[in-house]
Amino acid sequence: MPAINAVVFDSDCEPGSKPLNAAKVRWFRRRLKTWAQQNFRDFPWRRTCDPYAILVAEFLLQKTTAATVAPIYQEFVDRYPTLSDLAAAPAEEVASLLQPLGLFFRAQKLRKSVLVILEHYQGNVPRTEAQLLELPGVGKYIARSVCANAFGQPKAVLDTNVARILQRFFGIDGGKVKSRSPELWEAAERVAPKQQVGPWNLGMLDFGAAVCTARNPRCGECPLQQQCEYKISSEINSRLIAELS
Repeated sequence: MPAINAVVFDSDCEPGSKPLNAAKVRWFRRRLKTWAQQNFRDFPWRRTCDPYAILVAEFLLQKTTAATVAPIYQEFVDRYPTLSDLAAAPAEEVASLLQPLGLFFRAQKLRKSVLVILEHYQGNVPRTEAQLLELPGVGKYIARSVCANAFGQPKAVLDTNVARILQRFFGIDGGKVKSRSPELWEAAERVAPKQQVGPWNLGMLDFGAAVCTARNPRCGECPLQQQCEYKISSEINSRLIAELS
């Protein structure tokens, strides 16, 4: 996978999409690109384009922080370097290795997916989002992440970090279940560049984890604060409260 600081981000907006201010989208991309170049987090699954290794990482990262996953991921791929190795491993052994991460289902679903790949795809991880979605335990986020990071396809992703950034910056109401919000998915696709979307997605994840956090966001040092709807609204509310007190 190319280093994120080598990425060229396209700044054009696709016509016919739900209107987001084109100039604001371009500004958002430029600022995020600059931040990501300087703050890219290094994890072992980010140093490979191997579809199997990336699929394993995405399974392990479900509802778990990257820092927690990293050491277990490395031990996992060292022990099971190929799909065949994982398929041949006893289920109890795999479950035991992943036990510190919790969520027992992920070990079961991962092995089932590997067996499907070996049986129906000649041991090659599927290259399309539709095919990946047919694998046990693979949802839209995992499918698109594999497409983007393993196969270089222009597939934007949406998780709680990305949703939070888009909601706050553009003032989008994503409803209660962010991962299923058509508005947020459309916004994620609209703001993503046309090329090198995999590194772009990683930069968004890093920004949501480090700056635009769920609690106590670091708005004072955020490179997006100048045009962020959340920051602007917060400042207006603070002034109103001060005036009324």
